[in-house]
Parts: sequence; structure tokens; C-alpha cells
Amino acid sequence: MVPLSFAGEEWLLTEGRAIYWPCERALLVADLHLEKGSFFARHGQMIPPYDSRETLERVALAIRETGARRVITLGDNFHDSDGSTRLEPHASGMLDALTRAVDWVWITGNHDPEMEAPKEAHWGGTLAEELEIGGVILRHQAKAGETRPELSGHYHPRLQLKVRQRMIRRPCAVLSANDGPDGKPSGRMILPAFGAFTGGMNAADPAILRALQPAERIDAVVPAKGRLARFNLWNRAA
Repeated sequence: MVPLSFAGEEWLLTEGRAIYWPCERALLVADLHLEKGSFFARHGQMIPPYDSRETLERVALAIRETGARRVITLGDNFHDSDGSTRLEPHASGMLDALTRAVDWVWITGNHDPEMEAPKEAHWGGTLAEELEIGGVILRHQAKAGETRPELSGHYHPRLQLKVRQRMIRRPCAVLSANDGPDGKPSGRMILPAFGAFTGGMNAADPAILRALQPAERIDAVVPAKGRLARFNLWNRAA
């Protein structure tokens, strides 16, 4: 894990695509897309149906590494509206144990139209369209024009670099810097997708850069050998 300053707080960015908020003892993960494998299998692409196990094992590992008491997901929790009904017994037991072990909050996203409280009560946790904790807005999709500190997912950002004629692609967070409504430095962040079968979108894609406006600067950030590596994607002064 590497330290990251954001919204006036110290956070920890994990190697496993999550971010930990020490003062809230909260682990945040975006875009689990549980049961994506079984969704594709239903449509003729016979992918091994164990992505939910791997994703939940990653969550459990991140909880152990950070000591988190709360997990907050940032939307697109199941890949489709029937995903929760397809969890095989092992994954189902894992999810049940995790939601009992910590305070679990599901923020809903565009893949979660049927994620209603009666259905989700079976898996534990609570539901919210978005939250505000400690002055930070937690939602699924970045809201263009937002000037308050914000954490979101949705875009599955991935850093793309060409090194020695070879293209390297790596999941990353995208972090913007701007002045908040009170004139103090603020910022917004899009987390990488956490799920095992999630792809990625170029972090420098215009859709991501637009979503984080207004901004003075937008960077891709990744943990690398115990340090935070930062790559500029956009600069207002450029």
C-alpha cells in the first residue's frame, strides 16, 4: 500500500485496486461486476464461472491487509440484474461472511437497476445511491461540474504507456486537482475496476477527462514498488 493525499486526508492505495481511508477505517472498491462470467456463459461465451470467488477473495485479502471495519462499494456490484441469483454456493457463502464481518454499504450503479433493498437484504449490508462522509461524496459515476471532493468508479480507468516499443496497460486511479467552492484545494478521484473479469478504458480518454472537469490538472496514479507513481494526463495550462 502507498500513501495518497486526497481531500485533506491521508489515504492508502492498495496494489489490489482498492483504496483505504484510515480515519474512517473504510475500504472502498468500485465495479465488482460479480457474476460477469456466468452472464457471458448464458450468451454462449464459456468463461470459467469463478470470477465472483476471485473478486470476493480479493476483497477479503484487502480487509485483512488494511484492518477495515467498513467496506463501501461504488456501484456496478453485480454484472446484471439477475447476477445475485446465480452466485454458486461457495461464492454465496463468502459474500454472506464478508457482509457479516464488516459494515458493508452497497452504492448502486448503472448495472444495478434491480438492486432493491428486499433482494439485497439476503446478502447483508445496506444500500445507497450515493453517500457523503467527512465532506467526500461517494457515488458510482463522476458528476461533471462537481466541485466537492468525490470518489467514484464506472469508467474502469487503465494507464496505457508505450515503453521500448511495447504497450503496457495497468489499472489505475485517476485523480484531479481543483479549487473547491470555499477556495481550498480539492480534488476528485475515479477508482480502477476491482472485479476479476473487468476490462479497462484508457485513462486519458476524453470521456474521463470531461467527467472530472472542472480541474487544473488530471493525473493517473498507481502504486509501484512501495511508491506512488503519477502520470499527467491533462493540464489546463498546457
